[in-house]
Amino acid sequence: MELNNHKVLAFVDEEFEDLEMWYPVLRLREAGAVVDVAGLEAGRTYTGKYGVPIQANVSFNDVYAEEYSGLYVPGGWAPDKLRRYESVLTLTKDFHEASKPIGHICHAGWVLASAKICDGYTMTSTPGIKDDLIHAGATWVDEEAVVDRHIVSGRRPPDLPAFMRAFIQLLARQQ
Repeated sequence: MELNNHKVLAFVDEEFEDLEMWYPVLRLREAGAVVDVAGLEAGRTYTGKYGVPIQANVSFNDVYAEEYSGLYVPGGWAPDKLRRYESVLTLTKDFHEASKPIGHICHAGWVLASAKICDGYTMTSTPGIKDDLIHAGATWVDEEAVVDRHIVSGRRPPDLPAFMRAFIQLLARQQ
């Protein structure tokens, strides 16, 4: 498997976009990665916008970027909650400063904007946060998946196959 010996941290909070959480988690595991789902509370079950649950096995207050190969941030309404936690912003900055792969889709760009790591990057997202990314310094493009250095972005659920191919390829290059 192409991601054996890789660990990926996936943020979660209430009202994540169900497909944007589960499809990437399953694809990463299918490729051989260990995925830790990180919420405010380890052991807590979070519910997606359409009612699909997922349990956090770690708290984002108790992990460090150096323990992981990459970071994944799902969309939905969860990113608006996640970006309010200082530990989420610090972790996101730590992944960025280490040039570790960061994948974000749909509304998840809000977390990167709040972490102030968008400046000078080309990104995509749902059109609803296009202006937010532009104001954060990104160049916004309307493409299904965009890779700029160590950041991979996607627009919405129909783009998940292309987005995940790009994210997995980027992770596979990390050693």
